[in-house]
Amino acid sequence: MSTFAHIVSVEARTRLSYRGAFWFNAAFGFMSDFGVVFFVWTAMFAESGHAEIGGRTLSATINYYLLVALLGRMVRGDRFEGQISADIYEGGLNRYLVFPYSYFRFKYAQRLGQMAPEFLKSVVFGVLAISFVSFESAAFTVGSVIMGLGAVFVANLVFFLIMTIVHQVAFWADNVWSLDVAVWFVASLLGGWMLPLSVFSEPVRAWLEVLPFRFLYDFPVRVLMGEIGAVEWARGIVVVAVWCIALALVSRWVWRRGQRRYTGVGI
Repeated sequence: MSTFAHIVSVEARTRLSYRGAFWFNAAFGFMSDFGVVFFVWTAMFAESGHAEIGGRTLSATINYYLLVALLGRMVRGDRFEGQISADIYEGGLNRYLVFPYSYFRFKYAQRLGQMAPEFLKSVVFGVLAISFVSFESAAFTVGSVIMGLGAVFVANLVFFLIMTIVHQVAFWADNVWSLDVAVWFVASLLGGWMLPLSVFSEPVRAWLEVLPFRFLYDFPVRVLMGEIGAVEWARGIVVVAVWCIALALVSRWVWRRGQRRYTGVGI
């Protein structure tokens, strides 16, 4: 655990090495993520003439997307799982194979280190957002915040496990970029990044309830907004824990088979 904590600490400090660049990119990313959906949904409500879309008013929808913009980076980071496929293609995996430490434990520790600065950024922008945006549709409580942060942590793990499986396809394929983009698009669409899941029909939402994608964005945001209580939160955590175990087993199976093909010389 001391090694794991050290890796997390080193990665967090590395991310904050260039503070000016970090905060500039953070501010630009947040404004672009939130700004686009703000104007799009404002226009959609104006053109539709409806007071609600998908069971949400314009104010509630803006609240939802603001939280998605704040928490989304904590979930997906900068998608550095691409380093896994790069290690395979370039032969950089060699040095990790001789380490007396698990490769994926090392990578996940780096990912948590990346998550720490994102948490700081979300807190800062969240405090600023309270001054400009009304959260009348949200019912924040100490309990919802604690459960929401737990849901974000689990969402980060789910995203990591999904993308590590995708990038291990590099053991067999010459390029995984297109597959990476396709999976990211599906995860964003079915996870609540592109659209609130409430806009989908009831049969579709029933399927989404058992898939892991909704736990990436929709579940943490709704927990934080107070729309999901403790019992439903606990039920969701059990479901996503099962998915984490299943994804970890698949990743381990792919890793073992992929190592048989790995030559260590790059391509």
